[in-house]
Amino acid sequence: MLPEALTRVIEALGHLPGVGPRTAERYAYFLFRSNPQISDNIAETLSALHSGVKSCPKTFALIDSKDQVSPLYSDEARDKTTVLVVEEPLDIYAIEATKQYKGTYHVLGGAISPIDGITPNELHIKELITRINEDSVSEIIIATNPSVEGESTALLLQKLLTEKYPDLRITRLARGLPLGIDLSYADQITLSAALNNRTKL
Repeated sequence: MLPEALTRVIEALGHLPGVGPRTAERYAYFLFRSNPQISDNIAETLSALHSGVKSCPKTFALIDSKDQVSPLYSDEARDKTTVLVVEEPLDIYAIEATKQYKGTYHVLGGAISPIDGITPNELHIKELITRINEDSVSEIIIATNPSVEGESTALLLQKLLTEKYPDLRITRLARGLPLGIDLSYADQITLSAALNNRTKL
């Protein structure tokens, strides 16, 4: 039997995604053997997590609790007429890392998944429509994940927005084979996208 305090840490770490019992044990033992300051720092930052972070009421990106809206939205250098739509807040930072995009963002809060009980009503689609009207949006870039759920969500958005705003430009991030991959290792969704998005040489 392990000491109760260590067992509780293992059980707590086991709630993290991708962390099984053995991994949780290794993490807990590492923390026990390390400088106590490491554990104290982790505990302190975790205790401030929920009070220090909130969702932007406009874009649904993650922001500091002291901010009113996302800095990526309030920045005057950003083009509010272009909105890139992603599934989750962390997707924003992958796009920002490219330093190629100067518009704003909108986080749906997931993708349509009947199995998980996520319907269109659970997503921030109504808020997106409000933004289109308020900010005179001219282009929506759909950047949902290349999964069955992501594709279904993208198709629904395309259909809904096309019917409601015939003049709105709706684009999607290019789909296809990444550089350096062998065809035999590509999944069906990626191969289908590569075929549909093929270009002329």
